Amino acid sequence: MLQLSKRLLAVAGLAGSARILADVGTDHGYIPVFLVQSGRIQKAIAMDVNQGPLERAREHIRQYALQEQIEARRCDGLSALVPGEADTIVIAGMGGALMMRILSEGQAVACAAERLVLQPQSELYAFRCFLMEHGYQITAEDMVHEDGKYYVVMAVEYRKDADQRPGYSETEKKYGPLLLQDRHPVLLQYLRYQKEQKEKILRSLEANARQDASRRKKEIIRELAELGEILK
Repeated sequence: MLQLSKRLLAVAGLAGSARILADVGTDHGYIPVFLVQSGRIQKAIAMDVNQGPLERAREHIRQYALQEQIEARRCDGLSALVPGEADTIVIAGMGGALMMRILSEGQAVACAAERLVLQPQSELYAFRCFLMEHGYQITAEDMVHEDGKYYVVMAVEYRKDADQRPGYSETEKKYGPLLLQDRHPVLLQYLRYQKEQKEKILRSLEANARQDASRRKKEIIRELAELGEILK
């Protein structure tokens, strides 16, 4: 059985079960291989824009003798899928801006899927704003700490009816509505870390009398108050 990193295990954990799963930016093909091996999905499509990663994925598919269940396709984003072809779509390990482009350009395919499993590496606030503005509801969230980095994974579903679309507060868009609701232990660890870092910055600003940083100090104090309120 293929062994996954903590980050990829979190992604696989939110994928659920599926008839056909599409993995965008599959790299080594670890997610499709693991989920087919575990019996949680019937078939998978491993996709990548670059030939090198796709060849590595093909090697792993052959290594585990899964050629009948996993197809490899070279494509940019969701361009090689038709709406409804995959009931679950995974997009993980990319910057938030790139993922927003992929979802925008492949909107018809993304909206037709039953579930999207998304793991943006950056711009989480902007990414959650994008999801809210485009009618996606976050249905599950997870967070892991691995090799000194924090990773957020979310499962989302498209809501065609505007009345069913969620509205998230500023704090929820920053840190994740369900992570906050569940008081996820890794989120709390991350928030404590952020609080310590901001306290260090504030002390440094206050110690440097020659620097006019009143605006920055006010911003840090406001952020510390918000973090303190969440952590209470």
